[in-house]
Amino acid sequence: MSSLRVNLFNENFLNESEQDANSVLTELDKGLRSTKIGVQCEAIVRFPRLFEKYPFPILINSSFLKLAEFFLNGSNLLRFWVLRVCQQSENHLDKILNIDAFVKRIFMVMHSNDPVARAITLRTLGAVSRVIPEKQQVHHALRRALDSHDTVEVEAAVHASGQFAAQSRSFAISMCAKISDMIESLQIPVPMKLQLIPVLRHMHHDANTATLVRKLCLNLLPKYPAESFVVAILASLTELSARTLTGVPDQVKLLLQFINDSRKAVRVQALKSLRKLADEPCVHAWPKVATKDLIAKAFVCCDPSEQYLFLKILLKLSNHPLTCHVLLAQDEEPSVRDLCKICLSLNNYETCCEAITVLASLVTYADESDRNNCVNVIMELIDLHLQSLLICTVRDKNHAGDLRKVLACGIRVAGVKSEFGMELVITLANILNDNVVYPSANAEVICEALGALCSHFQLSKFGPSSDSNGVDQKRKKQTNPILKNLLLVMRKLSTAVESASADDNSRTVEILSAVALQALMGCFMPTPIMRTFEQILSKCNGWTQYRIARSASRYGQHNLAAHIYLKISRGTVVDKLHFFLTGLSQMAEAECILNYGVVYEFMEQNYEACENYIVRGVPTDRSIPLMQRLETAINLYWQSLASLRASSSPTHPFTFQLEFLKLRAQFLQTLHFAITIKNAQIIVPPPAIAGSLAQNSRDYLQKFGHVTNQLRKLVRELKGCEESFGRLYKSAFDADPTTLEFLEIIQYQCLLFAHIVETICFATPSDAPVSQVNGRCPETKYMLACCRRMEQLGKTVPEESANNKTINNFHLDIILAEIEIITKTPLCLPRYFFQVLQSTQIKLSISPQPRSDCKPVTVQPGSNLVIKVEGVIQHYGRRPSLFRSVESIQLSLVSKLLMSRPAGETLKNATDTVTLTQVVKPQRDFLSGNFLLPISSGGHWQVTLETYVIDENGITWCTGPKNTMLVRVLDDPSKAQTAPAPSAQARRF
Repeated sequence: MSSLRVNLFNENFLNESEQDANSVLTELDKGLRSTKIGVQCEAIVRFPRLFEKYPFPILINSSFLKLAEFFLNGSNLLRFWVLRVCQQSENHLDKILNIDAFVKRIFMVMHSNDPVARAITLRTLGAVSRVIPEKQQVHHALRRALDSHDTVEVEAAVHASGQFAAQSRSFAISMCAKISDMIESLQIPVPMKLQLIPVLRHMHHDANTATLVRKLCLNLLPKYPAESFVVAILASLTELSARTLTGVPDQVKLLLQFINDSRKAVRVQALKSLRKLADEPCVHAWPKVATKDLIAKAFVCCDPSEQYLFLKILLKLSNHPLTCHVLLAQDEEPSVRDLCKICLSLNNYETCCEAITVLASLVTYADESDRNNCVNVIMELIDLHLQSLLICTVRDKNHAGDLRKVLACGIRVAGVKSEFGMELVITLANILNDNVVYPSANAEVICEALGALCSHFQLSKFGPSSDSNGVDQKRKKQTNPILKNLLLVMRKLSTAVESASADDNSRTVEILSAVALQALMGCFMPTPIMRTFEQILSKCNGWTQYRIARSASRYGQHNLAAHIYLKISRGTVVDKLHFFLTGLSQMAEAECILNYGVVYEFMEQNYEACENYIVRGVPTDRSIPLMQRLETAINLYWQSLASLRASSSPTHPFTFQLEFLKLRAQFLQTLHFAITIKNAQIIVPPPAIAGSLAQNSRDYLQKFGHVTNQLRKLVRELKGCEESFGRLYKSAFDADPTTLEFLEIIQYQCLLFAHIVETICFATPSDAPVSQVNGRCPETKYMLACCRRMEQLGKTVPEESANNKTINNFHLDIILAEIEIITKTPLCLPRYFFQVLQSTQIKLSISPQPRSDCKPVTVQPGSNLVIKVEGVIQHYGRRPSLFRSVESIQLSLVSKLLMSRPAGETLKNATDTVTLTQVVKPQRDFLSGNFLLPISSGGHWQVTLETYVIDENGITWCTGPKNTMLVRVLDDPSKAQTAPAPSAQARRF
């Protein structure tokens, strides 16, 4: 019967296509007024989701007042669900405007004769303690409830006392003596004392109180030697010391003493407490002898689980430079290296993995002086045990976590020792090539580690020289040495795609394909490898094929990407997906034409002939000259832009993708314009009066005529492209760091090319641009290598004095060679083009609002316009602030007078502009701002509100949104001129 229950609410009220917040609140209010208690409970539990979606103060205030009414007049079941709402909506409690009315309705239940109702009330007051920390009436009720004879009420009072003590300094100081007396009293049962001890950890607001609490806990240790009491007291003392920082040295010494306790629970609690004190900033207060004593006690320990906790503490200590240097400087026994060596010989994989993690951390944080002494010994231990741990953990699916930890250690060490990284890559490839069938989860973890290792360092080298076709000869030979092994693994896994475990193997194939494509970056894909990919694609589903194509686009293999996009687009039945894939295929075809100089259809039909032409230089009659390549690519880019615009929607606008394609097409048009300058030099020679024009304008280079002005126009357009990419950079607040680095490199490339042209067409060029990007991943390093080749070619421009500069064919040939370098370098699309890992949107509500969309807001003359802005910051994705978070919002209001009609005058354009700026700090993802807009004269005003995001580093991002409304100021009737009355003759007519 429960499955046939009719839901009275709108189930889609939290979707994107929902009504406004008031309509949703009305739906929930209907459920609250229902006569069925189940429907009422369902309405109450929906409020936390409503607050997350609409965190407006007015809505939250009215909702909590409604809930308080139900708490006052409802049953204990309804009170319990209101308590759960308060606990789940802690971030929105400070938006309750009528906090006194809310607390008054909740507090009235304290006069009830039902102890359960009073207990729920105490817990509810504790849940909202952060907004009423100094409410003396509630403080008195908590003290009185602690003396109750009902156990449920006392437990609730203890729980609420801990929450109020964490928020209120006065309550914590006043309750210190009360809690102390209750703990030492013989009338309080032991379970209640165990609940009272954790309250003492919040007595850290005052130094004297914290000292008294610490003395009290130390006095309780000999009085109550039971295991449960010792564990609770040690945990409370650790929390108190971590917050005050003054008692950290004494607490570390105390915990080291309890490590020798005969009870395992006490030893485990002491180790867990030491691990907490090993965090920042407590680690700086550790005594110098404490680390040595800790290692000595770890040597004596024989329990593998406790050794694991010892290693956890040492791992925390090794992550800080000061304590890491102390650990590395211990040459005498026992040392951390000897301890890890002993732990690596155990049969417990968890302890062994933690030991090798400690060694990897020491290698990573060691400075140059430490590396000369002991890092070689640590590296020998890692080399000796890491491969054996890999082989032991990869065979068992129950040790997937240990395998991931071992591989993470190998990746960390590879960042310091590149030779170790290459050996680990070959080891992982050999493991995958074995005939042993590994668990799919473990195989996927190995593939992910392989991809992470290949991203750490460049596996294929890129030389600066290039042949006549623009293909680097050194890149043909220096490819990834493990590529053959990877392709064997991919071929073996492709045969298992059709099996029952196709979903498990598809992820592995995707990762290995990405690694292989990364290794081939900058090289033309050989025919056998292309056939291997075709074999794999024939057995994969459409989603796997798309992800392989996405990797191909990210690593510059656009011929494979175009092949897959076309194949998938012909099989989809959804219009938006068809247009999206068609746009991607057109973009990939454009890049193929730019990179290889042949039409994609010819490459698809005669792949081996294209390989002979591109790699071996065998001539073909299907090659395309540079200007025709650019023209065809530009046309394809505009077609791709139209296809992606057809696939966009209000929910998925593709803002970054469309802007990126548009800027790429404009940049290619700029390169096409540079080639026309070369052709125009032959057609349009300098006029006969060029010398006199140059002398009159005092510009010596004007004597070369049309080509000088065209080159200077090229410089302006290149700088315009750089500014456009800079605006795209500023709008990509949610982009990953690699994408932002990619956009910075493109800006640098535009500026570098503009500077090279500027050195040719200007007598005194500006300073050369300097790149601030180092390249964190292979694709950005590859783009930087292209810029380095452009710099080397730009240095071949002869240095001439300002009065002896010339513009000849040699200079224009250098510009054409620069264009060849740019077009022959495959474009590696950034990750943000395909994947949005962090999404942040701002929705604004502006008042006043016009009655209809086309009509302006009317303002009386002689008064200012008050504009109120309210907004909500919405986060999407698994991790809302993965790359950067919103620190504050800058609101910029610009009002411009469009037209004015004074009495007796005609319409005229005006340029009166008022700009107001305000920076607001969002509270729990809600922002509010007010503007008082002065309006000087009557007429129609256009008011534009622009929103900028300021992140935690103080960087301003132009993310939007942008809202515009019209304001009409009525004419002042007191200033209107009275027209003369018409004559009698005029009235007759």
